[in-house]
Amino acid sequence: MTSPKITDYELLEKLGVGSYATVYRCQKKISKEIYAVKCVEKGKLTRSSVDNIVTEIRLLRRLKHEHIVEMHEFLYDEKNIYIVMEFCNAGSLSGYIKQRSCLPEATCRFFLRQLALALKYMRENHVSHFDLKPANLLLTKTPGIMLKVADFGFAQHIELGQENTTIKGSPLYMAPEILLKNCYDCKADLWSIGVILYECLFGKAPYSSKTLPELLEKIRVLQRIEIPRNTRISPECEDLLSRLLQHDREKRIDFIDFFHHDFLDLKHAPCEENFTRALDIVREAVEADNQGDFEKAYHLYCESLQFFVPYIQAEQDSIKKQALRARVRSYMERAEEIKCAVPGSDKTPQQNPVQKALTPRLIYQQLLAQSNSSPALKSSLEIGRQGELYFHEGKYKEALESLKTSLGGLVPLLAQEPKGPRRDLLHQQIQSWMQEAESLKSLLSAQNLQNDKDLQTIATNSHCCIQ
Repeated sequence: MTSPKITDYELLEKLGVGSYATVYRCQKKISKEIYAVKCVEKGKLTRSSVDNIVTEIRLLRRLKHEHIVEMHEFLYDEKNIYIVMEFCNAGSLSGYIKQRSCLPEATCRFFLRQLALALKYMRENHVSHFDLKPANLLLTKTPGIMLKVADFGFAQHIELGQENTTIKGSPLYMAPEILLKNCYDCKADLWSIGVILYECLFGKAPYSSKTLPELLEKIRVLQRIEIPRNTRISPECEDLLSRLLQHDREKRIDFIDFFHHDFLDLKHAPCEENFTRALDIVREAVEADNQGDFEKAYHLYCESLQFFVPYIQAEQDSIKKQALRARVRSYMERAEEIKCAVPGSDKTPQQNPVQKALTPRLIYQQLLAQSNSSPALKSSLEIGRQGELYFHEGKYKEALESLKTSLGGLVPLLAQEPKGPRRDLLHQQIQSWMQEAESLKSLLSAQNLQNDKDLQTIATNSHCCIQ
């Protein structure tokens, strides 16, 4: 078969072939700009295929978002329809995973955050994709890596709660309610995201099967989805994964909770507004530091890291990225240095120069003294104290886990505690450890940024692929 010809473009090489379309890298003859063009053979189109193409063109003309592949224009002649799109020069997430077998959790968060931002925009425009999978998540390198959602052939304008019965998608990533031919709605995309996250983390989809009947049987019997042995993920990641991969769509996480989930942390997503916010927080931290208010400075330094880390991961300029990494490292080191002087260690007040920061330690001591009548309270307090000691040993993960366990016991106890001095102390202790847990999460995030080299490298010989 001869290659199609477009008057204004020169086709350079074939990138991928589908059931009725072929994707080429092409160059615009006048401007020399590089694009990807999806060439659809009219003769191979069924009625449903025509509907898919029309829907794809209509949606791509409307959807304009940094994490959605942009359509440049569409053309047609007697034999073909041509959809000209931006060229993604770093392949697909599918190829990225295959090259590495599995991805570090920090890298998974990086990609999932971008996918979530695209999904949030789509939901604001009442659009569901219905074919989310790693092969349809393209990567571009400019020079940093960025994810973009592609292939809207199965997408549909659908309101929240509106149902559909047409089978759409790729079986391995389809929600159970689609595969079992039940009615489904826009929450089917959330199942697909769960499968994508699982594959990123562990290198394969949760229901990987050799045949479609085998896949359907696993879905039909509600086969338990388990985390592979000898692997470890954070509690936040495991929580999101388990809530996405719920067979019953009513029990599956909803969009609001998904967009607000701690693992994604979209409120700290990279943007100029959040970068300005980070700079303002750092200035406030330095001022508190200079004035000797070390406890305030510590928490402010940590708070700034929550905004800096995602911004650095998304920064495209390698020189700026390196400079920001150095800045974040200095803030992290200063926060750790300050923390060595705040309460939690076994220093006496005379040895501790941060006199202003003794109050939390006294709160703990007084509350512990009043906990003899409540074994549950005493146990939770001791676990929280162990978390503080872990921090001073440099065991940040263990410290955070201990504080979370402690808070998991203390918060319900607060709701049951009658009004009085002990309740006031308990409330203050919970507030203090919640703030400490947030600061620890910031330090761990900054540490992961310094250690994770995966996002800094990507193969240069991979190609765009739209299936």
